[in-house]
Amino acid sequence: MAKKKVLVTGAGGLVGSIVRQFLGKKYDLSGLDLMTVEGVESHVGDLAVFESIRPAFTGVDTVIHLGADARGQAPWESVLRNNINGTYNVMEASREAGVSRVVFASTNHVAGYHPEKEEPHKSVFQERFGDIRQPMDLLTTDLVRPCCYYAVSKALGENLGSYYHDRHGISFIGLRIGGVVKEEGWQRNSGAGLAMYLSNRDAAQLIERSIDAPVSVGYAIVYGISNNTLRVHEIESAERILGYQPQDNAGIELNPDKGPPVPYLPHAHPEHD
Repeated sequence: MAKKKVLVTGAGGLVGSIVRQFLGKKYDLSGLDLMTVEGVESHVGDLAVFESIRPAFTGVDTVIHLGADARGQAPWESVLRNNINGTYNVMEASREAGVSRVVFASTNHVAGYHPEKEEPHKSVFQERFGDIRQPMDLLTTDLVRPCCYYAVSKALGENLGSYYHDRHGISFIGLRIGGVVKEEGWQRNSGAGLAMYLSNRDAAQLIERSIDAPVSVGYAIVYGISNNTLRVHEIESAERILGYQPQDNAGIELNPDKGPPVPYLPHAHPEHD
């Protein structure tokens, strides 16, 4: 049986490297980025320039759309060009090429100001663990309260995916990714880290489950978080819709020398998604 042909935009980035490491043998991967990506068939193009990316989509079954300006402090001009126009171009190229599914790297920051400003989740982020009453109500994917322009662009991407599903029949799965970094241990530096941690292998599993989800999954938005004791977002819908079964847990212990609590904003954490 032939392997699924999967195109990864932003293949040279952090999550792209996780895809290549964990899933490179299962799928026929190709990459699309601003420069050549080692180890996969590589297309060089700018997501904001439609004609430069069109050839990469030919014959592709599934697109994993990771490419974006992921800086929390990214200015509007960059977000508009790279994230909004770029995602539109990816969806148009997918439609034109007959791609059956787009897996979209969204972000927990689409609802970022909920845990920043509302109890009981605020207690986790401010490391007032004694104030937390379990079980707490978990944040759901219908919530939209972006905390930066980057998050605004991801909220728009989720809605663009809804349109392309209803209008053109493309399956669209948006993953509101939590905190992912290359090196383990960062999650114990803050309450937000203990809540938002997504391990590399759980991230790879979530993407794999999205690629292989049945055709009945037409449009879905789920949170991508490990099975953390202090998580504030629900992951049960990811299990129900995709069969996601996270293996890792950030625990409840902070590093003793972590310093004072750090506000959970995208620019305050390394490579959050």
